[in-house]
Amino acid sequence: MANTIMIYGASGAVGAEIARRLHLQGKALHLVGRDSDRLAAIADETGASSTQGDVLDETLFERAASDAGSSLSGLVYAIGTITLKSLSRLTDDEFLTDYRVNALGAAHAVRSAVPALKRAEGGASIVLFSSVAVQQGFPFHASISMAKGAVEGLTRSLAAEFSPRVRVNAIAPSLTRSTMAAPLLANDASAANIAGMHPLPRLGEPSDMAALATFLLSDDASWMTGQIVGVDGGRSVLRVKS
Repeated sequence: MANTIMIYGASGAVGAEIARRLHLQGKALHLVGRDSDRLAAIADETGASSTQGDVLDETLFERAASDAGSSLSGLVYAIGTITLKSLSRLTDDEFLTDYRVNALGAAHAVRSAVPALKRAEGGASIVLFSSVAVQQGFPFHASISMAKGAVEGLTRSLAAEFSPRVRVNAIAPSLTRSTMAAPLLANDASAANIAGMHPLPRLGEPSDMAALATFLLSDDASWMTGQIVGVDGGRSVLRVKS
């Protein structure tokens, strides 16, 4: 089906919200996720087909591409990690895992889907996810900043390689409420402190990211490619008033 959109990370908060919004627009979806129960629930809610698996298993990508069908109008890779440690405490395995999940996983997902994306009538759109921590340096973010920096380079390179048939853009969020971020938001005081670091003083919500993702997938964004778009409450470019 020409308008099928594949979403990696659909069992997570952001991926699930993107799926819900696209479902309301009448899009056919193929969902990919690691948590089988949450994936099944969002697939049932949106009437989507699905593939369950972990992106650290390299067989997942070909399975997902096969399950999704022969034509895709969109691909979303809404998968990430939060590894916050000083450089002296980071292990090589942690650096490599962050790179494999965030950057290499995105590359594998796109590579497996390219034939189907190029068959989409009217062109296709890819949406990847970076982080505010690439644009704005934060302590203890060395591993995730390196990995997401690679995602930004991948975004621009693929946008050039695939134009004009396939557009490629990335979203760069600040901290967003999700299961992954829960340890950083363990109590109201810590959540309020992080929210106050943003010129627009609140945390990101999955709906913030989903709103932009659905726009980038749509024909309304037909003249956008190679862009890294911050959804970060202004944190990457503005200072909070003292």
